[in-house]
Amino acid sequence: MTATQSEHVVGERAGWRTVAMPSEHGGWGLTLEPVLLGLIVAWSGAGVALGVAAFTAFLLRTPAKLVAVDVRRGRWLDRSRLALRIAIVELVVLGSAAAWALASAGWSWLAPVAIASPLVAVELSFDVRSRGRRLLPELCGAVGIAAVAASIVLAAGRGDGLAVGVWLVLAARALGAIPFVRVQIMRLRRGQGPVWQSDVAQVMSIAVAAAAVIGDRRLLAGLAGVVMLAVTQSSWVRRVPIPAKQVGLRQMAIGLALVAVTAVGVLW
Repeated sequence: MTATQSEHVVGERAGWRTVAMPSEHGGWGLTLEPVLLGLIVAWSGAGVALGVAAFTAFLLRTPAKLVAVDVRRGRWLDRSRLALRIAIVELVVLGSAAAWALASAGWSWLAPVAIASPLVAVELSFDVRSRGRRLLPELCGAVGIAAVAASIVLAAGRGDGLAVGVWLVLAARALGAIPFVRVQIMRLRRGQGPVWQSDVAQVMSIAVAAAAVIGDRRLLAGLAGVVMLAVTQSSWVRRVPIPAKQVGLRQMAIGLALVAVTAVGVLW
């Protein structure tokens, strides 16, 4: 293979990654957490299918957004065609996983999906206008994807209270974490940021997690985890900010720890 051919292959691979792979590193953790929590507290084959559907939907967002943006701007590029092909494949996988869940567990798990749909729609509307990095769409997307945990619980035939509760715990984690991370990155880049916004978000996260306990008292451990996280982030936001990559890795570890604590409380 000549140097020119090698460079062409590398360029194709880079283009494929740009079209197919999400650039939001935090989105991987926010998608993994509800799938893990749902399957740990309420394992089922239908739940596995919903987990596959959730990750496929997360991956689908990137090529679908590129196609929508290019159509909106009245252009059709090589990347548009590639994105469309990838989106079609992922749509088939998503539809197959959803059909599997329906065949295995019926329709009950669709209720959280229906409730979360307006939140996802808000996020997508911002994405199409290339404004997906704003606070509102990020919060809507994170809270919306957390509904997967509730769907997995319902697919396993567990109670409505537990389903709502696990969704609220993960929603609380997102409501506190996203504003905190945004303030930290702002402080890192500009030297200062609205710390009060992070503080308000921590209070809101505790209130939402407290509502989860009303639905199912076994989620008390999840509430305790959210409270500890809120207190910790209130302290961190006043310290010297760390690099963005470290913030992301720390948030992923914290999210998984919260999943573990919440699951232990439910299963104990």
